[in-house]
Amino acid sequence: MAFEIKMTKEQVIDGLKTDYGTEITTNDIKVFCVKNDIGYQTVTKKIQEFKVTKGKWNLEVTTQVVEDLNQSYQAPAAMPAVEQNLIPDKDATFVKFGPFTDVKKIIQSKLFYPSFITGLSGNGKTFSVEQACAQLGRELIRVNITIETDEDDLIGGFRLINGSTVWHNGPVIEALQRGAVLLLDEVDLASNKILCLQSILEGKGVFVKKIGKFIKPANGFNVIATANTKGKGSEDGRFIGTNVLNEAFLERFCVTFEQQYPNPVTEHKILTAKAVEVGIQLLDTREPCENTVFCKRLVDWADIIRKTFFDGGIDEVISTRRLTHIIRAYSIFNNKEKAIKMCLNRFDDETKQSFMELYDKVDPDFVPAENGQEEESLV
Repeated sequence: MAFEIKMTKEQVIDGLKTDYGTEITTNDIKVFCVKNDIGYQTVTKKIQEFKVTKGKWNLEVTTQVVEDLNQSYQAPAAMPAVEQNLIPDKDATFVKFGPFTDVKKIIQSKLFYPSFITGLSGNGKTFSVEQACAQLGRELIRVNITIETDEDDLIGGFRLINGSTVWHNGPVIEALQRGAVLLLDEVDLASNKILCLQSILEGKGVFVKKIGKFIKPANGFNVIATANTKGKGSEDGRFIGTNVLNEAFLERFCVTFEQQYPNPVTEHKILTAKAVEVGIQLLDTREPCENTVFCKRLVDWADIIRKTFFDGGIDEVISTRRLTHIIRAYSIFNNKEKAIKMCLNRFDDETKQSFMELYDKVDPDFVPAENGQEEESLV
């Protein structure tokens, strides 16, 4: 009568690892059983927790680990798409100008037509895309691009949610599945990691390697990018951090819109709308009130500065965004000089002083405070 050699679980595992490594097959176990005079069923029972699939075992991965990984791959995004409303709110102060009508038509068509919008800072590039989507009732997913933005930030990755590892869709996957507009804001700050979007910019979707799924774009999906440059870097040093983007990446954008600052008439409408929003009284009479005149003076002032800037006379410019900052400051402090000075403090002293002197010439009613005195007395 033959007797089976008694081996502990640890001895079986150590013996298998010594002879065959960590990945074991059925044939390996049969040979091991003959060599050690031990039953096949006895060995498989002792290593059942390491079974990966039929006829295969991995002595470093337990069955529980495999199940957890499978559950993680199949898990939904941390925030299911249906639970979010991504249509931007309409802004009553918005005034259309520049390429807004064309951009809106592209979005309205629901055709895949990647578009690139370039222009100086603070001229409403991002705002115009948001308001086009708001007016059309289209969902918008905005991604602020930086040098650190990578595939995990854009496509998605595994996240620890309530103690469990689950797949979390990135903004690109969300936009693809929802048929939303994907806005790549400040795209010229990106590194070459942005090239993970190549196939997406061709309208072909993307294969997500981490979960082994191909995501097709839903109807209406589109990509719009905004930047201060055309993706060729900044030669004058005004936009530090911008990079030269890959030519193949840029070539995938069908059109490029060059957005300038609004003309004086349009910019005056923007400022008066912003003034009403923040509670500044603008009387609806034939004779313009003081606050309406102030808006007009700011526009004239910015226009002169911009013309001088484009002629190469100065190195700084007043953006539309900065004019709205001044309007907000004026609504808070009720003091023109203080509002302008506070919003010019971002510039060096020489530029700030020259800008203040220029405003003094544009606005004949402007009475600056005496040097060294606080403006509170004027409030």
